[in-house]
Amino acid sequence: ISGWYKGYLTRNKDKKVSKGLLLFLTLSLSVHVVTSAEMPLVKEVTTTLREWGSIWKQLFVNKKVRFKQVQGLMWDLMEWRSQLLSGTLPGDEFKELKQKVTSKIDYGNKILELDLVVRDVNGNILDPDNASVISLFRAHEDATATISERIKEEQSNVQMDHSGVSARIQSSPTHSLYVFVRNFVCRIGEESELFMSLYDPLKQMIVSENYLVRWGDKGFPKDVEMLNNLKVVFTDLGNKDLNREKIYLICQIVRVGRMDLKDTSTKKFTTGLRRPFGVAVMDISDIIKGKMESLLFSSLLFSSLLFSSLLFSWLWVTMKALVGDIVQIRKEYPHLVDRSTVVARKLGFPEIIMPGDIRNDIYLTLHSGDFDKYNKTTQKNVEVIMLVCDEEGKNAICLGAGDQPASEYRSVIYYQIKQPRWMETFKVGSCMLCYHIYFLYFFISVAKDKSEKNFAMAFVRLMKEDGTVLKDGIHDLMVFKGDSKRMEDVSSYLSLPAERSHTDVHKGSTLMRNNSSVGGLSVSSRDSFTISTLVCSTKLTQNVGLLGLLKWRTRPELLKSNLQDLKLIDGEEVVKFLQDTLDALFNIMMEHSQTDDYDILVFDALIYIIGLIADRKFQHFNTVLEAYIKQHFSATLAYKKLMSVLKTYLDVSSRGEACEPILRTLKALEYIFKFIVRSRMLYSHTVMSFPACRDILLPMMLKELSGALADVNEGSQEEKRNSVELLNKILEVLSRRDVVRSNAKPSYQCAERYLLFNLCNVPLCPQLPSFPLSLSPQSRVVACMTAILSQMDDRHYSSYIETFSGTSDLVDFLMETFLLFKDLIGKHVYPSDWVTMIMVQNRVFLRAINIYADTMNHKFLDNNNFEVQLWNNYFHLAVAFITQESLQLQHFSPTKRNKILAKYGDMRRLIGFAIRDMWYKLAGNKICFIPGMVGPILEMTLIPEEELRRATIPIFFDMMQCEHKHAGNFKKFEDEIILKLDHEVEGGGGDVRYMELLQTILLECAQEFVPLLSEVRSFVSLVTGLLERLLDYRTVMSDDSRNNRMSCTVNLLNFYKDINREAMYIRYLYKLRDLHLDGENFTEAAYTLLLHSKLLKWSDEQCPPQVDFQSPQSQRQLKESLYSTIISYFDQGKMWEEAIALCKELADQYEMEVFDYELLGENLKQQAKFYENIMKILRPKPDYFAVGYYGCGFPQFLRNKVFIHRGKEYERREDFQGQLMSQFPSAVRLNTTTMPGDDIKNSPLQYIQCFTVQPVLEIPPRLKNKPVPDQIINFYKSNYVQKFQYSRPVRKGKVDPDNEFASMWIERTTFYTAYKLPGILRWFETTVSPLENAIETMSNTNEKILTMINQYQCDETLPINPLSMLLNGIVDPAVMGGFAKYEKAFFIDEYTQEHPEDKEKLSRLKDLIAWQIPLLGRGIVLHGKRVTDDLRPFHERMEECFKQLKKKVEKEYGVRELPDMDDRRSTRPRSMLRSVRQSICSLAGSECGTPTKAHPDK
Repeated sequence: ISGWYKGYLTRNKDKKVSKGLLLFLTLSLSVHVVTSAEMPLVKEVTTTLREWGSIWKQLFVNKKVRFKQVQGLMWDLMEWRSQLLSGTLPGDEFKELKQKVTSKIDYGNKILELDLVVRDVNGNILDPDNASVISLFRAHEDATATISERIKEEQSNVQMDHSGVSARIQSSPTHSLYVFVRNFVCRIGEESELFMSLYDPLKQMIVSENYLVRWGDKGFPKDVEMLNNLKVVFTDLGNKDLNREKIYLICQIVRVGRMDLKDTSTKKFTTGLRRPFGVAVMDISDIIKGKMESLLFSSLLFSSLLFSSLLFSWLWVTMKALVGDIVQIRKEYPHLVDRSTVVARKLGFPEIIMPGDIRNDIYLTLHSGDFDKYNKTTQKNVEVIMLVCDEEGKNAICLGAGDQPASEYRSVIYYQIKQPRWMETFKVGSCMLCYHIYFLYFFISVAKDKSEKNFAMAFVRLMKEDGTVLKDGIHDLMVFKGDSKRMEDVSSYLSLPAERSHTDVHKGSTLMRNNSSVGGLSVSSRDSFTISTLVCSTKLTQNVGLLGLLKWRTRPELLKSNLQDLKLIDGEEVVKFLQDTLDALFNIMMEHSQTDDYDILVFDALIYIIGLIADRKFQHFNTVLEAYIKQHFSATLAYKKLMSVLKTYLDVSSRGEACEPILRTLKALEYIFKFIVRSRMLYSHTVMSFPACRDILLPMMLKELSGALADVNEGSQEEKRNSVELLNKILEVLSRRDVVRSNAKPSYQCAERYLLFNLCNVPLCPQLPSFPLSLSPQSRVVACMTAILSQMDDRHYSSYIETFSGTSDLVDFLMETFLLFKDLIGKHVYPSDWVTMIMVQNRVFLRAINIYADTMNHKFLDNNNFEVQLWNNYFHLAVAFITQESLQLQHFSPTKRNKILAKYGDMRRLIGFAIRDMWYKLAGNKICFIPGMVGPILEMTLIPEEELRRATIPIFFDMMQCEHKHAGNFKKFEDEIILKLDHEVEGGGGDVRYMELLQTILLECAQEFVPLLSEVRSFVSLVTGLLERLLDYRTVMSDDSRNNRMSCTVNLLNFYKDINREAMYIRYLYKLRDLHLDGENFTEAAYTLLLHSKLLKWSDEQCPPQVDFQSPQSQRQLKESLYSTIISYFDQGKMWEEAIALCKELADQYEMEVFDYELLGENLKQQAKFYENIMKILRPKPDYFAVGYYGCGFPQFLRNKVFIHRGKEYERREDFQGQLMSQFPSAVRLNTTTMPGDDIKNSPLQYIQCFTVQPVLEIPPRLKNKPVPDQIINFYKSNYVQKFQYSRPVRKGKVDPDNEFASMWIERTTFYTAYKLPGILRWFETTVSPLENAIETMSNTNEKILTMINQYQCDETLPINPLSMLLNGIVDPAVMGGFAKYEKAFFIDEYTQEHPEDKEKLSRLKDLIAWQIPLLGRGIVLHGKRVTDDLRPFHERMEECFKQLKKKVEKEYGVRELPDMDDRRSTRPRSMLRSVRQSICSLAGSECGTPTKAHPDK
């Protein structure tokens, strides 16, 4: 029913505005959805682009070259996808495009390390459900080999063209070159002939026939209809031609007209002469080999010395390298090669002569000549005319492909040359009927001369009297002279010899003159003429013996000798006539079927031919032989005679008698059997019967194969390979769906199952051959086993298991099978990208495991038959299966994950639920698997699959219950799970969701079992705390920040120390040590190892077993070894004080305990060296930085915490801060030093605060109140510090504009670290008054002056500038204000009344000011001794300022005197000189307490 309706816009339904008429059709027929055949390929391209797209973005970061490569691949796929969707491609172009698309996808997957895609012969993705395991394995092998070849081409810089021709060239034995002549531009003025051919410049030989284009004098082809249709295909090229180092396309130009172009009169001068004109050459090696873009528009420049006009002559052609012979390329490239395209064949046979390829050509080349001028004054112009005399006598000569055959050939004429060298090649066709060829020689004059006659002639016979054809090569022909008419008479010269022999040359010219004339002709001794011939015929041979065999019926009495002489014939001649030779052999055999006279001779001849083809030289003819067997072989009874002779040879050999042909026979056995099978099949089809030979052959073959595989470990590599290959082929045949026919008897199907059982008895399951995993035989064996198991149904398994006679045999079989499966799952038998093969194997193994598990439940579950080791092997196999990398879907891309789920499902859930069920069936036997199964079960529960986790985590509580019931606690379970959890989480297992599920499920289970509730809660708390730290640790281990990794490592080792897990504690100590060594933090690495040494005693007890060292040793040995390492680290970190303390401890052991005085001496020398280093080597003071990490964007161990960082030597805060910000590129830098508020702390962002802090000196007790050298005391100013301060000025009260110090207060923040640096730090806040700030400033200034004075007294080479700046900045009020503002701020009555508690501090400040005067005086005296003449005025002004300052200070604060500090002039003790420091520099009421050290100073 149909009708027309009015439509309207949906936006304006109310208005019902008509927008036109719509045809409404209602069909009652069923709807057929038409789907395009290309849609699967389009879908694959779309999926591939999506998968590549995500990877492509990631490549942009660090793999720019691969990024651009993948980008090019994706552009190609997108363009081709559009072409596929257009649906306008013809069949041949679609086929080619499909090949390009699939090749590009496979190549891209390989370079991106994605999965291998296996395809069938049509390029479609192979469905594993519709293919046998063996065929699937072979498809993987073929795909891998193809892609590997493509990769090798890329790596060897072979540029692939867009059509994939270069890749196909390597795999195809036949190639072609398509050439399209676009235009020819040359100012000749006459007609011309263009001879184009392929040329090898190194061997100086023409490779192909000529392609002839006749060009008119008007500038276009002589045949106007050929304009824009001058196409030729040079075909029959082989791989040897492609492997030529160079190959050129040459074009020889011959003009047809006058002798000289300057002769303008056509009536006066001779015309129609063929004269050489020029040549064009182009190197096409890269084009024909596929290295360049094939469809390349090229221009060729002529080069000639004859005509200057050629400088502006051009020939334009386009070329394309094609793969295949002429039949194939016409089918695949119909838009290029059609029936009108000229075919130029190779000069000679192609590398492979296929059956049915009939060729019958002789190529003749006019080589050269030598003609005497006789009585002429100048050398004559010689023209050679060639004619073919045969039964028909016409049109047997072809000058070139594309030209019409002619009855005669006229040579090119060279002007007045005595020895012309033509090198012109043309083809003589229909040579089977040819009788002979004769040549006539003419002298051609420039002017027209109608009386011109031939002055000589020559001839050559193409067929010899014995029936063979003329030999290939150069022929020196006899030149005959005589009457011109006589020379054209056949009867006058045929009885004469055609070629010169060697004897003729030696006899000389005199003998030749005296010979009597025959038929009126005489031999010209003064002239010579040379030609060369090349026969390309599949019907004519140059070998007498081969001809006798091919035509054996004509001379049957010579048949035996011809068969025996076949081995003496050149192999190249035999393979040319392969089909005819094989036909002749089998005809001999069939026509003598009633006798065996010729059977052995024919068999030996057949063996010889097969051996020839096996030779590498003729290996391309394998395809010819295969094609002959399948398509042309027709001897139905040949199998009887072949098998008879074969049996005879084998019987003779088995008796130990000499049998010379046996080795050749065994090598040719493959093709002998192919002939036998083909003959038998032809016979069977003829008599309409099909014998069930498989029932006979398979049992026999399996029996032999079982024995071979049983001894496979003892055999040679060849035997192993052959045995496995045979098993592959058997299984491939058995997997075919047409093996068991519909009309087969039931007994036949039973026989098939029986044979399958025999295959299972082949010793594959218990033991694999000892091949390295990288070799293919191992994977082939596994493929065989997988194929066997895949064809077994439940009845096969049941019947097979029942064949075991006893329980122990079945247990051994199951245990060995489980171990084998586990080994195959754990080791990569197949490459990792063979995902389809791996998943098929997993599917087969899973089914087998479940069937074997049912067997265990029925036979080995009760206490009487319970096998602990068997069940243990099962659990470990099941866990290995579920945790294998190929099933971890969370690691795959969404595309790959969806493919696997759609095809195979999630096999982890299936095996996981089976493990759970098997565990609960154990009942009282569970205790046997605790704690052994804790680790495997934990590994299974960590798989990120929600339902699987919920199903398997309760097993933990069941284990706790079981152990608690058995031992009163679950200590073993707890220890094991902590140990395994550490390893698993570090390896990538677990997440926050797992931690939540573990906590929730265990607590829910414990609610139903009250006696365990408290213990379970403690356990959950412990495991949760460990998981938090482990997850933090795993997160930062992939971080670039080494500091974050160290912090997490310290958190973990402290946790293990708190829960008394010494082994794990030590494990993370060494992880921390390694991190420090990576950053060259030798001091921190030494302190880390020191924590391990503290766990050891100076005793001969053995070290605990959990400490993993190379050999067992005592605690004393280990501690001594650790001390040696630690001392080395301290030495590299310039911490010699710590190294000395350890050396002293070692020295006590050497002296008082082990009495090893030799080591003691070395130890004391080491101590002495460290003491010397302390006094002589400069150790820069490191800066310390406080770093605060604020905001919830940081991990838990950093969030809203402050750390004190110890900088490296000479590291500035800017450099440290830049490095810090680079680790957190998204963090915001806080420029303030005050603590941020809650808004920042609770922000989801990251904020970093960084500033410099000053360490607070903590003088060791043994150094207090003692004169200590600066080198010693300076060390403690930046080491052994736990207290740090940061000060910033603040304003309080009324601000005095004239004196900023009156209102300046200092806010001082003090940080205390949890441990002395290096380590994790904590911070505290406090405030400092302005007066205390002034005291600290004065103390630091005095300390600085005193230190500099000591330096300048000890080293006279120091520059004077630093001392000048320091002194001038203090004594000159104009520079820094000195301490005058302190006086105005603090030494006034108003301040004293407001702050009575600061009385002692005011006195201390006055005392420090008074002590500064003698220090300044000593410095100025020292400055006066060092100052140069140009700075003398500056020094004098500084002295004047100091005098005024000294007078004022001594008047108000008293006089202080320093002792003489020059050791060379002073007789006072040095200790007295140093005791003054405390009064000058120390702060009264300092908060410095007595520090504690890891090793107390002695």
